[in-house]
Amino acid sequence: MSGRPDSDTGPDTADSEAAADQDESHDLLDESDKPLNEPDDLLDESGDLLDESGDPLEDARRARWTAVGTGAALTLAGLAAALLRLTRSAPALVPAAYAAGAAVCAAASVLGSRGRTRRALWLLIAGVMVMALGDQFD
Repeated sequence: MSGRPDSDTGPDTADSEAAADQDESHDLLDESDKPLNEPDDLLDESGDLLDESGDPLEDARRARWTAVGTGAALTLAGLAAALLRLTRSAPALVPAAYAAGAAVCAAASVLGSRGRTRRALWLLIAGVMVMALGDQFD
């Protein structure tokens, strides 16, 4: 009983092997599953990056349009569900929850159009949760 480990690999060797495995798992791959290791592999013919637009204004514009479109679609869906639930025999809380969720989604759409996309996202989530609560009451 010498207190030595049974294997010949020490902790330093195991850590370096784990780091090498982790480095290999984060390499970018192209269509042929070949790692893209060269900096030129990430550029197209004009010198732009392949997977990013590189224009922060375009990214912000796309986020605003996404927030506005999603908010408008969820608002219309909530209002349609509220109107459908009003025509049937459902508790009054159900169409009210759908209408309240639609109002929250409409507010999120307005915030998204003003560039407050992170707040709009959270309001969209809250509005859908309110509509889901109305669905549970049904």
